[in-house]
Amino acid sequence: MIIIPVFAIILTGKLIVTYQLNSIQETYDVESDTIQVIANPMNILNRLTRSIFNQLNLTAKKNPEKLENEDYIREINKELRKKYSYLLVRKGKQIVFNGDMEYSSRIITMLPNFGEYDTILDGGIYISGKNPVLLKNQDFYYSDGEEGTIFIVTDVTTLVPQIKNSAIQVVISFLVIIIITATILIFWLYRGMIRPLNTLKEATKELKNGNLDYSITGNSDDEIGQLCLDFEEMRVHLKDLIEVQMQYEQDSRELISNISHDLKTPLTAIKGYAEGLIDKVADTPERQEKYLKTIYNKANDMSVLVDELSFFAKIDCNNIPYNFNLIPVTDYFQDCMEELRLDLEVKNIKLVYENEVDHSVKVLADPEQMKRVINNIVGNAVKYLGKASGKITMNIKEYKKQIQISISDDGVGIAEKDLPFIFDRFYRADASRNSKKGGTGLGLAIVRKIVEEHSGRVWAESIEGQGTTIYIALPKYLEETKSTEEKNL
Repeated sequence: MIIIPVFAIILTGKLIVTYQLNSIQETYDVESDTIQVIANPMNILNRLTRSIFNQLNLTAKKNPEKLENEDYIREINKELRKKYSYLLVRKGKQIVFNGDMEYSSRIITMLPNFGEYDTILDGGIYISGKNPVLLKNQDFYYSDGEEGTIFIVTDVTTLVPQIKNSAIQVVISFLVIIIITATILIFWLYRGMIRPLNTLKEATKELKNGNLDYSITGNSDDEIGQLCLDFEEMRVHLKDLIEVQMQYEQDSRELISNISHDLKTPLTAIKGYAEGLIDKVADTPERQEKYLKTIYNKANDMSVLVDELSFFAKIDCNNIPYNFNLIPVTDYFQDCMEELRLDLEVKNIKLVYENEVDHSVKVLADPEQMKRVINNIVGNAVKYLGKASGKITMNIKEYKKQIQISISDDGVGIAEKDLPFIFDRFYRADASRNSKKGGTGLGLAIVRKIVEEHSGRVWAESIEGQGTTIYIALPKYLEETKSTEEKNL
């Protein structure tokens, strides 16, 4: 019986060693025998940046003006930093890009002159000293004819220990196999009380030191096993409490920061225009009226912000008392759109209402809060329409267990990278645009919170330049649901 687990351990160890050797080969781009290369770390140093060096050589020959593109150079340097290296670019006698401002000063003074040395494929210049490096360089001419050189500097003091560690890991793997093979015999004899008690002791120590990620499991049905299970339950509960507290503190800091920023902007504007009135800068009635109107608008923006912040704070803390009622879908949402129609027509926006739901369909919802949802979505669409006229369409569809409300506009749309975050509080895809439009970053966050309190979900689809559609899915009120509720009562 013992032979089976021992054989399994030896086989596993062999797989681990093979994996580590292959990992070393892939990481350091080693094509020859890995063991031999580990014995000669300089071979790895030479090959580590080979692909990037070849890429830079090709760019220097065929497209040298690309080496003046800061974004391209920074991206190359970013890849080099993963390989314990950095990039230097010289134009004439001047270094125009330095990938490591902290440690490159000594190296810069020792760089070869133009035409003095060209690095072969797997070669380089070894610069000894307190912080030895391997230097690869390639001369080229810029598009304006000026001499240029690219340098790749590899930190030997950092990389060599990594290579040695890889070799050590291989040796350790063999040792672990031997140790585990011997240990399994002992474990076979002492698998009763000693291990679970030691595990519990170690877990208690980790918990004392603040490590709440250290988990244990009870492997038996006796008192010790039950004790381990109780301990694990306590650890999970304590960790959850701490995470909730940390998240609350983070949210509070974020809220204060955003409130300060959003209030500061209109306050600064109000102060500036007020000073303009005091200092007689507005020396005509027309200009005075303009200044006063601006002050009024900024103050109104602050009032809207404070109102939205107040409401979001209440809804986020679940302090909003919802008054759920059965409401007919068709009539309710049509009334919502009719209330908005006149105001939108004044703004030269056409409102279209499309209903594909039977008149008998109802949902359990708070009419006031659901109206806030519709108003926030439509208001957001109007605010960022991006043109003098437009169209907003509400469509309602019916499915087996839910209804789907879609509100579409033909505005500027939302970038794909921003779309997943538009329902996060204070998120603004375009801060400057929101500042001009008076956005608080809370409107859609309030929408999501209210919809989720109605056991629904909300999401968005958008195409830049064509428009955005906000979807809301709410559960239908079904007769079987009613029967179940009455039975529970």
